[in-house]
Amino acid sequence: MTRTTAREIAVRLCFCISENPSDSKELLSQIFDEEYYSTLEAEDQVFKEPPDKKQLEYITRLVKGANEHSAELDGYIDKYAVGWKFGRISRTAVAIMKTAMFEVLYMPDIPNRAAINEAVELAKRYEPPEAVPFVNGVLGSFVRSEVSE
Repeated sequence: MTRTTAREIAVRLCFCISENPSDSKELLSQIFDEEYYSTLEAEDQVFKEPPDKKQLEYITRLVKGANEHSAELDGYIDKYAVGWKFGRISRTAVAIMKTAMFEVLYMPDIPNRAAINEAVELAKRYEPPEAVPFVNGVLGSFVRSEVSE
């Protein structure tokens, strides 16, 4: 499994938590139960290969962190989504942006550029084409204004 795939799984789990608020630890435990995880491949190829220890740590850190900092990250999205009310932004786009913002703010081992590029690629897969520049713009403005490199 690649870091890109691990990130995609993390975004999906963040989306699940936003749709059905639950304890991230409980959700992670359920999803990564070996028997349960093996059934997910039938739903989607992203679950074809289980994560190794390092990838699971990355997914766990990203999901738990984005969930714990949810209000803060929502505030940044609201601040940089100029001309948009937060409630009008798709939950998928929000999950994508929150994971990227968490990486930028709290995971210094991930280059900011990589976090944004991966978020844009995920937006291309899960959002309509007109949403991709929006996601890129929000994340770009966020990094330029909030992060000193």
